[in-house]
Amino acid sequence: MDEGNRSRSGRASSRRRAVALAAVAAVLAWAAAGTAQTPPRAATLFADADLPLGERLIREHRCAECHARKFGGDGASIYRPKGRISTPGFLRGMVEQCNTELNFGLFPEEVTSVAAVLNRDHYRFD
Repeated sequence: MDEGNRSRSGRASSRRRAVALAAVAAVLAWAAAGTAQTPPRAATLFADADLPLGERLIREHRCAECHARKFGGDGASIYRPKGRISTPGFLRGMVEQCNTELNFGLFPEEVTSVAAVLNRDHYRFD
């Protein structure tokens, strides 16, 4: 390879590296912006929740009995284990996980209502 080709090849390689680094930087900036968002507050997430519906669903699906079988005692130890559930959104996600695993077929607004009752009675997120 002559000197001219090597020089052009080196410049092209440098440009490819610069473009790749710029792309990585853009992806990292995008990811950082996404994680910098504040999670929704309980007042926002549970604003339209139907608390009587959530209470009824908790009774009908016998959540306390299942939690007692899985976690012992009266099942209350599931609520707020150290650091496990730290946001209202994560609480709602855990209710959705039970809904999915146990095939309850709850609608999203029903999941939110159950999570709102749990927040009111156990978690007390602001």
